[in-house]
Amino acid sequence: MAGKLSFDELKQLVASGEIDTVIAAQVDMQGRLMGKRFQAEYFLDSAWEETHSCNYLLATDMEMNTVEGYKSTSWEAGYGDYTMKPDLSTMRRIPWLEGTALVLCDMIDHHTHAEVPHSPRAVLKAQVARLEAMGMKAMTASELEFFLFKDSYDEAQAKGYRDLSLISPYNEDYHIFQTTKEEDVMRAIRTGLQGADVPVENSKGEAEAGQEEINVRYADALTMADRHAIIKNGCKEIAWTKGRAVSFMAKWNYNRAGSSSHVHQSLWDINGTPLFFDPEGQYGMSKTMRHYMAGLLRHASEITYFLAPYINSYKRFAVGTFAPTKAIWSLDNRTAGYRVCGDGTRAVRIECRVGGADLNPYLAMAALLAAGMDGIENELELEEEFVGDAYHGTGIREIPKTLRAATEELKKSAMLRNAMGDAVIDHYVRAARWEQEDFDRKVTDYEVARGFERA
Repeated sequence: MAGKLSFDELKQLVASGEIDTVIAAQVDMQGRLMGKRFQAEYFLDSAWEETHSCNYLLATDMEMNTVEGYKSTSWEAGYGDYTMKPDLSTMRRIPWLEGTALVLCDMIDHHTHAEVPHSPRAVLKAQVARLEAMGMKAMTASELEFFLFKDSYDEAQAKGYRDLSLISPYNEDYHIFQTTKEEDVMRAIRTGLQGADVPVENSKGEAEAGQEEINVRYADALTMADRHAIIKNGCKEIAWTKGRAVSFMAKWNYNRAGSSSHVHQSLWDINGTPLFFDPEGQYGMSKTMRHYMAGLLRHASEITYFLAPYINSYKRFAVGTFAPTKAIWSLDNRTAGYRVCGDGTRAVRIECRVGGADLNPYLAMAALLAAGMDGIENELELEEEFVGDAYHGTGIREIPKTLRAATEELKKSAMLRNAMGDAVIDHYVRAARWEQEDFDRKVTDYEVARGFERA
């Protein structure tokens, strides 16, 4: 595909002067790209084998603070290095950056010479390996929503992120004329990603003023997670080059819809046969699919943190906003947390609607696979389908309403500890608790406006 580069192709492009910079990037706990820009000649000489980064990159918060309480690294341990090992199969051009290629890296521990178990890519690869041992592979696709602003990032920051101007004045869901006015940014995103080995299906206006959605082709879980991370970084960079800003916050404004990252998933065997499809089953759902869905529902609360990792994430779960509040399944029902799509066909699949656009794709997909595999291994029976408006359904499973609640579910999850290991879960429990601790001690605009005079 356009944009994909082999090592030999990179050598030729460097020799011809077309590529002069290679970005070697790891993915941090927040799903962001972190790394170095190499002079291409040096990358070809030695950095293609390995480079290094401070191990605090997998133990920081959104602000890059050195957070106390992690067992993996600390001031006491000296904040040493991890090895960044380029995965050359991820090498690609970055068309919107002049003369630039990108490669994603796995994180290797200097002492064990194994992948750092809590690094996001390693967390997902471990679940993919478990699935492969069962003779299956996961095919996934994430739909990313975001808001596009007239303001640049610098202008938004100067305004204190208040009184921002959205790119459109009205709900633009599927709206062709309004999205035509945004094509200078959105066309650049589509063509840029296509040229970076991320096969784009379409972009569209979403169900709010200034809200966009980008959809790309499904792929195996690791490839899709890599694409997802590149999409988010690419959208930000491309918008920046156009003097605009985009935001992937789950809920940037109380009066606006939230932004989601729906994750579509299905299982296939090594020969390419869809394991979720049975023409004799309800909606074409096989026993494997039913067990998998039962696992997702049984462990819905436990995996919520990996779908909603911040305080803000839980503001998105609101009635009547197309964001779910109930962790139930239903056929083609956008009020449900888990929706069956493509019923009666080989493309029958599960859409998890719980995750926000702020999720880390590696962690989210790993958690979903772990829960689904538990359902298969234990042959869990699928509950009856919910029919109707799930927002107003009573006596049914709810999505945790706060980060604090989701963190406690994560901490006590025997399923996730068995699947990922205690060290990995304890690492992310610490991340979740720090997010809560940091917020709890801050004074918000809401408090000042409400109490400055009247308290």
